[in-house]
Amino acid sequence: MPRKTHRRTACLGALLACATAFGGAVASPASASPASASPASASGTSGAAAVVPVSDFHGVNWADPRDNYADDAVVPSGLSTSDSYATTYAKSKAIIGGFAKLGANTVRLPVNPTSVNGPFWKSYKGAIDAATDQGFKVILGYWEADNAKDGKIDNQAAYDQMWARITSAYVGNSRVYFEPMNEPFGYTSQEWRDIAARWVTTHRAVPRDRVLIGGVKYSEDVKPVCADSRLNGTRLALHNYGFWHTDWTDSDQWKQDFKARIGDCASRTILDEFGATMTSGLNYTGPINGSSEIAYIQAATDTIRELGLGSVYWPGLRSGDTYSLTTLQGTGTNLSLQLNNQSGLDRLHWAWRQ
Repeated sequence: MPRKTHRRTACLGALLACATAFGGAVASPASASPASASPASASGTSGAAAVVPVSDFHGVNWADPRDNYADDAVVPSGLSTSDSYATTYAKSKAIIGGFAKLGANTVRLPVNPTSVNGPFWKSYKGAIDAATDQGFKVILGYWEADNAKDGKIDNQAAYDQMWARITSAYVGNSRVYFEPMNEPFGYTSQEWRDIAARWVTTHRAVPRDRVLIGGVKYSEDVKPVCADSRLNGTRLALHNYGFWHTDWTDSDQWKQDFKARIGDCASRTILDEFGATMTSGLNYTGPINGSSEIAYIQAATDTIRELGLGSVYWPGLRSGDTYSLTTLQGTGTNLSLQLNNQSGLDRLHWAWRQ
């Protein structure tokens, strides 16, 4: 299985051919304003809130320029460890507002022990709070350090401290969701399911429907996790990328692949990483013309729509990533987003029934 970082360099040098500055005119009327919070997320508490269906997760990843693998604090594009809480909140409010104009109502943010157990956490909470205050659901996912990248938890004590601090801060906010690990490829299926079951037991105060358990290996197959009764009630996080099979130019082949990784677990599954090149001018609403990326994106969005999956595009914003749906504009707290590919956004709207 190719490492995730390979997808970032496959199209370096591609021109920003389809960039379109967006404001109210880019998003369709249905997506031009922030999505309304569902009954569960509107409450802001974890009490008896109704379970949000996975189909209501219309999201984007907001990532560190380094791909979220960091030995130090993980810092999403546009933010800085030197910023105060107020500055981080203001920057994040602008960026989340840009995501809302895309039609998104969910953002996935990275965490690691350095960002949470260290001084950055006080400021970083500003990004989470800015998102939830605008009615967004927030998925917080753990990423291992760059100096390891072995698909395993780097330091168990630091990991446990991190999650204790995160859940203590946000267990009472029903808009916040928790993903114990991104792509646990270093573990066998049994090992990963044991770890996930231990996380759920340790953090029993967190409602299970607010926990996303990644599929096995590169989060590529959710069926083993879905079948483990110890994880009943949790959400399932699936990843799938077009660069895994660059020779597939038949969208039906891609659809079969997606469904094989999901089985009968669609009602619990959130595709929280999927993406393709958005800076090379590809037309994702046009004919495939032998392009594996077009075939893949069309199949992914068709499958999301057909099965009612949750989905979180990789990435909504990551500086320097050819997959990024947007490019960050502006300075200080005066930030905005520039859309890189209208047809890519159109396919997301199709998936999200917007």
